Amino acid sequence: MKRKTLFTIDAMPYRQPIPVYGYFFGTGAKTLAVMGAIRGDEFQQMYTAAKLVQELSRLEAEGRLSKECGLLVIPCAGQFSMNVSHRFWPLDNTDINRMFPGYDKGETTQRLAWRIFESLKGYEFGVHLASLYLPGDFVPHIRIMDSGWQKNEKGLDFGLPYLVIRKPRPYDTTTLNYNWQVWETNTFSLYTKATDFIDEESAHAATESILRFLSRHGLLKDTFVPEGMVTQKIKEKELVTVRSEQGGILLHCRSIADHVRRGEVIANIVDPYTAEVVEEIRSPQDGVIFFARRAQIISAHTIIFRLIP
Repeated sequence: MKRKTLFTIDAMPYRQPIPVYGYFFGTGAKTLAVMGAIRGDEFQQMYTAAKLVQELSRLEAEGRLSKECGLLVIPCAGQFSMNVSHRFWPLDNTDINRMFPGYDKGETTQRLAWRIFESLKGYEFGVHLASLYLPGDFVPHIRIMDSGWQKNEKGLDFGLPYLVIRKPRPYDTTTLNYNWQVWETNTFSLYTKATDFIDEESAHAATESILRFLSRHGLLKDTFVPEGMVTQKIKEKELVTVRSEQGGILLHCRSIADHVRRGEVIANIVDPYTAEVVEEIRSPQDGVIFFARRAQIISAHTIIFRLIP
């Protein structure tokens, strides 16, 4: 393993420059790059990347990386936002993952996106440990933007329960995933259960899935990686969205990955002053809970669940 300073973040006049580290493994061509946390609340994504660094260090020391294997892991490029507990760039509240491919003479977040992208370009495969704009829990899965520039079936090689395929929308064209594909990298977004807290079980599952991908592509030698699950392919537009009609305290009755039936109560909205149930959230059809919003207080017409029908 070689740790290199990819660039530094000069955030404030009274702060020391913050280094962004890349961890390199193997001696071959640019095979696979993994990007961890970009936003300031992506603690799970940073931790998952750190666990991957730990596993790859062990495998390299044991001589289990193939000669064709050249890997890069960037655990975190959002340290300044994390230091001040802010999801987006604190100085202007902009999202770095809406600034790619970046611009070296632009605004601060454009320059940061450019520096990140310059480090990640040229790899055959790329994995972004991503988070969604909605606060909540996911079933671990691989997500692919169906841009037409890569083979979506390669997402099955991670062995996670679901492969979600979505058509890119206009705002996606400034994300890391989309631009990585434009620059001819086969790109996957990997979602674990959590974002702003550490979920050890799903972090382990994500790390193992990346090792499984490497193994299935012949990049690991003499290494046992569990086979994983049979992956179900679904299109994002097929997911069923469940919203609240009332505002109040949100109490879940069911959890992610649970099978639910049409008409079943899966959450309650409770009056914050009387504890009376003001709305029963019922499943609109049979399915599996794919996403569950995590919040104490919610407003009316808020997304609570997404179901796989």
